[in-house]
Amino acid sequence: MEISEKVVVVTGGASGIGAAMVTRFAAEGAGAVVALDIDGDGAATIAAAVGGSSYELDVADDAQTRSVFNQIEDELGRIDILCLNAGIATAGSVDVPNEVWQRTWDVNVMSHVYATRCVLPGMLARGSGYLVHTASAAGLLTNIGAAPYSVTKHAVVALAEWLSLTYGDRGIVVSALCPQFVDTPMLDVFAGDGDAMKGWVHSLAVTPQEVAEAVVAGLAAETFLILPHPDVAVYFERKAVDYDRWLVGMRKLQASMKDKPSS
Repeated sequence: MEISEKVVVVTGGASGIGAAMVTRFAAEGAGAVVALDIDGDGAATIAAAVGGSSYELDVADDAQTRSVFNQIEDELGRIDILCLNAGIATAGSVDVPNEVWQRTWDVNVMSHVYATRCVLPGMLARGSGYLVHTASAAGLLTNIGAAPYSVTKHAVVALAEWLSLTYGDRGIVVSALCPQFVDTPMLDVFAGDGDAMKGWVHSLAVTPQEVAEAVVAGLAAETFLILPHPDVAVYFERKAVDYDRWLVGMRKLQASMKDKPSS
């Protein structure tokens, strides 16, 4: 899809990957770029810098999402590209409190459902539209030490896959953006306290701008998987070919990330 003259909406647009996408889409000549974020002031700042518009939005609120998207369509007439980028990082095991699991599910998964419901009828009526679901390499592989994050990101990939196979023949293009580690504040959640884990995480991190560049390339090629870290495709293939061997390898990686106590 050509971005030029398209109306693009980005959730989580106040910082990190979302802000980088807003900036990059504007540079590509989008007809209009809209930044949505629970941080309304941050979204307004990013949007103003590129001549776009913004709305404050808690993406986990279905009613508020409907209201904001109705306002956007009333103002701009349509939404051509929707980038569902808002998300939260939650570390921990299955013993993470229920309310944390629920909030992670609502932000990381249900927000994609709510927003897609808003734009899909119009896209189908026009016979064209693009949905970009920001998942994570954790949605294809997993994330050591982050059960709620890994589970919800798997769900995002599953939703994107379902939408693609259901509506792909009706003009709707869908991509799942699956970066590994990205240099944003979210990175600290995954880095943990151990030096080995921190070093590994930061060694793999790319910039939000690099992710935005990968998104632009992915939209041009209309590929389902957008992988700013190409190695993720290799790991995903290995997982599919021999799941048990992959699990053993991941256990070994997890063990290697645990720092030995100093003597």
